[in-house]
Amino acid sequence: MSAHEVGAVVAERTVELTRESLVRYAGASGDFNPIHYRDDVATRVGLPGVLAHGMLTMGLAVETIVEWLGDSGRILEYGVRFTRPVVVDAESGATVHVVAKVGAVEETALRVDLTVRAADTVVLGKAQVRVRIPE
Repeated sequence: MSAHEVGAVVAERTVELTRESLVRYAGASGDFNPIHYRDDVATRVGLPGVLAHGMLTMGLAVETIVEWLGDSGRILEYGVRFTRPVVVDAESGATVHVVAKVGAVEETALRVDLTVRAADTVVLGKAQVRVRIPE
């Protein structure tokens, strides 16, 4: 199957997140909301535990296709729906698995659909990236 055919898997990867990953991301992004590093705060506001930042999850997902693209400048559009949080356990962390498949072929672009799972649950819905086909 060609990388320009609907259904072709173009990239796949697994990322292990730890609490340290969340602290590093908080420092880089400036998002120091305590739900991303304190269990007591997360549970007090009704969450199942400390959560990965949504934008961290979104960034990890799209980064999966960058090597395949060869140039991140080929990304034209990217959007997701946050469907479930990624809970990052203090001891075991969290495993995020991303599969990127061609979802549609246009004249000059492809739509790549990302399936993003953590703990066997889809965490990003309708995660789609439009990318320019190289000339």
